[in-house]
Amino acid sequence: MNSDDLFRRYQELQQYVGWTEADARRVQSVAALLEAHLVPLVEDFYAEIDRHPDARKVITGGPPQIERLKGTLEGWLRELLVGPYDREYVARRWRVGWRHVEIGLDQVYTNVALSRLRGGLQRLLEDCGQSDPLEALAVRRSLDTLLDLDLAIIEDAYQTEHNARQQRSERLAAIGQVAGGIAHELRNPLNVVKTSIYYLLNARNPSPAKIAEHLQRIERHVVVADSVITALSNFAKLPLPNLRPFPVLLCVQEVLELNPPPDNVQVTIDCPDSLPPALGDLDQIRIVFANLVRNGREAMPQGGRLSVQGRQVSDSVEIDIADTGVGISPENLSRITEPLYSTKARGLGLGLAIARAILDKNKGSLHVASEVGRGTTFTVRLAAALE
Repeated sequence: MNSDDLFRRYQELQQYVGWTEADARRVQSVAALLEAHLVPLVEDFYAEIDRHPDARKVITGGPPQIERLKGTLEGWLRELLVGPYDREYVARRWRVGWRHVEIGLDQVYTNVALSRLRGGLQRLLEDCGQSDPLEALAVRRSLDTLLDLDLAIIEDAYQTEHNARQQRSERLAAIGQVAGGIAHELRNPLNVVKTSIYYLLNARNPSPAKIAEHLQRIERHVVVADSVITALSNFAKLPLPNLRPFPVLLCVQEVLELNPPPDNVQVTIDCPDSLPPALGDLDQIRIVFANLVRNGREAMPQGGRLSVQGRQVSDSVEIDIADTGVGISPENLSRITEPLYSTKARGLGLGLAIARAILDKNKGSLHVASEVGRGTTFTVRLAAALE
């Protein structure tokens, strides 16, 4: 965040708590009284840190570093009392929060540190013995407000930097996970291709049938590798959908023609003539249905029944794609649409994630219900194209 944005944010916070120039003048009016007593306050501050290992552990430079930090804190307190509360002031407060993240200090210690400093400053004000009690109370309130503003800026910086670092860490972890998934999925077909190429290059007088066999193996596994890359590409950059009415039955039939279930899987379709068209991008919804049909087919390696049922629910169209397969355990059910999460021995774990992402973009939703040993039902909900 640049200094202008920081200062605008600080001014907004000042307005929120009712900070005025009168508050600034009240704090500055006692600056000279308090400045002479700041060194004992700083000494107490670092003596307390020394009694708490979790706070003390971030100070790794020994006594020389502590002396520098004492000087920094004394300067911070002087600036708190005299201002000016301008862009540079706010930027320095912001850097305190940023620095706490960098050194790994738990933010809770910033909160209690400000509380300790607040108590020390208030005791100093009491010891100064201002003659007007009402004015003394007003000064304490203004100083409290100023400390609250400082803490707000420091915490904002801490949270912003902490979240940014966490997101970077999560992105790196995700990249590592994706890389591992890609390596796993591509290594097998590439090894097959490599083996066949080696055979074709080194076999002595291979028969035409053997040559054809290895060429077909190469082609099949190139298609497998290409499908992995296509899945990743589709997931990484889904185009904006072109929402138009389309007949659900026709879409389902096209998907089943392109992805025919094996002979041991019975298919039933129940989409009544009264079912209104659904609103969505037909090409993208085909991908959704294809992934769900494929998922159902793979869940029934010994055969079973795949049923597709469409119905109108209020102003929506719901399509159930149900199988009688192995089902999904409860602990996996909530995660199966996460990218790169798969319960299959082979599989990149993108099919259902792509389906959910597509439906989100098409203003639809995906719901799943399953019971181990009895099967799974995926329910796609899309807006109905009603006249």
